[in-house]
Amino acid sequence: MDSIVIHGGHRLNGSIPVSGAKNSAIKLMAASILTDQPLLLTNMPRLADTRFLGQLLRQFGVEVTERDGADGQETLFYAPELTSTFAPYDLVRQMRASFNVLGPLLARTGHAKVSLPGGCTIGARPVDLHLQALTAMGAAIELEEGYVSATAPRGLRGAEIEFPFVSVGATEHALLAAVLANGTTVLKRAAKEPEIGDLARCLIAMGAKIEGLDTDVLTITGVSSLSGATWSVIPDRIEMGSYALAAAMAGGEVRLTKGRADLITALTDKMIEAGVEIEPTDDGLIVRRDPTQRLKAVDATTEIYPGFATDLQAQFMALMTTAEGESVIQENIFENRFMHAPELARLGADITVHAGQAVVRGVEGLKGAPVMATDLRASMSLVIAGLVAEGETTVGRVYHLDRGFERMEEKLGACGADVRRIKGEGDDH
Repeated sequence: MDSIVIHGGHRLNGSIPVSGAKNSAIKLMAASILTDQPLLLTNMPRLADTRFLGQLLRQFGVEVTERDGADGQETLFYAPELTSTFAPYDLVRQMRASFNVLGPLLARTGHAKVSLPGGCTIGARPVDLHLQALTAMGAAIELEEGYVSATAPRGLRGAEIEFPFVSVGATEHALLAAVLANGTTVLKRAAKEPEIGDLARCLIAMGAKIEGLDTDVLTITGVSSLSGATWSVIPDRIEMGSYALAAAMAGGEVRLTKGRADLITALTDKMIEAGVEIEPTDDGLIVRRDPTQRLKAVDATTEIYPGFATDLQAQFMALMTTAEGESVIQENIFENRFMHAPELARLGADITVHAGQAVVRGVEGLKGAPVMATDLRASMSLVIAGLVAEGETTVGRVYHLDRGFERMEEKLGACGADVRRIKGEGDDH
């Protein structure tokens, strides 16, 4: 497997373009199943996750064409006819979000067989809410040998669905299914993440009727068919926040472009409190910090949007490892999401974890060591820590990183970081 080698101690100065949002792109890709006309997605990230889902869509007969467009990378999806509605375990297991093809397949064809996604290193994340929503819309669902077999021969029908708690995946999945259902569907306690708004607006561009955008109640009036569209993927707020934290950790001045500062205010408020200078711009923000001035420890609690994102918790913890004082980080979204803490400790961090809380006591400095990525966001936290660690830090299992960060070494390297990839002889994940 590939690994990333970092030599710490270099300030970052320059510009980093923010890619399209992974968490939006993969749901927009699933929307291509809903129409027999072309869907063109621009500002598309090139990631392991989008590649996995592209393979799965091709299995259904969707034509997937990646190309360079006038405004960056784009992908054309065209599914005039679906030749299969079977999603095998070997493809679904590589990325949980690919389970969200079930609803669109069911909505368009009336039947589908999709593998359950299996386990996950950052908590159980069951799909019960997904299946309950589809059942409420009239789907007959059977679970057999690790697969979900779903049928709705007369089509899905509108329903009132109140989620017991906020779930991004279940909200997106129900939305994807409801746009072609007969009648009106009301989703209560819906998630309000920007990526859901992006998906809803793209569906509207395709002819869907959706009201209540960016609120916790979505009303979807089903239509008989959707048309094609051209849609630009929203900027990736997690990538943007990660590079903002990297710039704050290493010191210097970095301009983040092609982004939106309003998507990460919960993070930047904490960074400003810690002593980082943040300047919003028309297409992103500028991060400045004098590395000779030590940051102040700041507490953080993960919450649903617009609160502090769980997907930035690991990276923020890395920033706090060398801050002055003690910070308490509370994780409220996913259980078991502190697996990066012992790896940061290998670099010299002082972190105590108890249940859903981590106490970080800032140290004077970190020292390089071999560390292992445990999940996507944790891997970026180790890179961020490595930027200031004395000597050499080697991050293993970076296939996690490749799922969500496009050309990371290139982007950081362009700003002065000493980061390089060491190619492995194989990949055993």
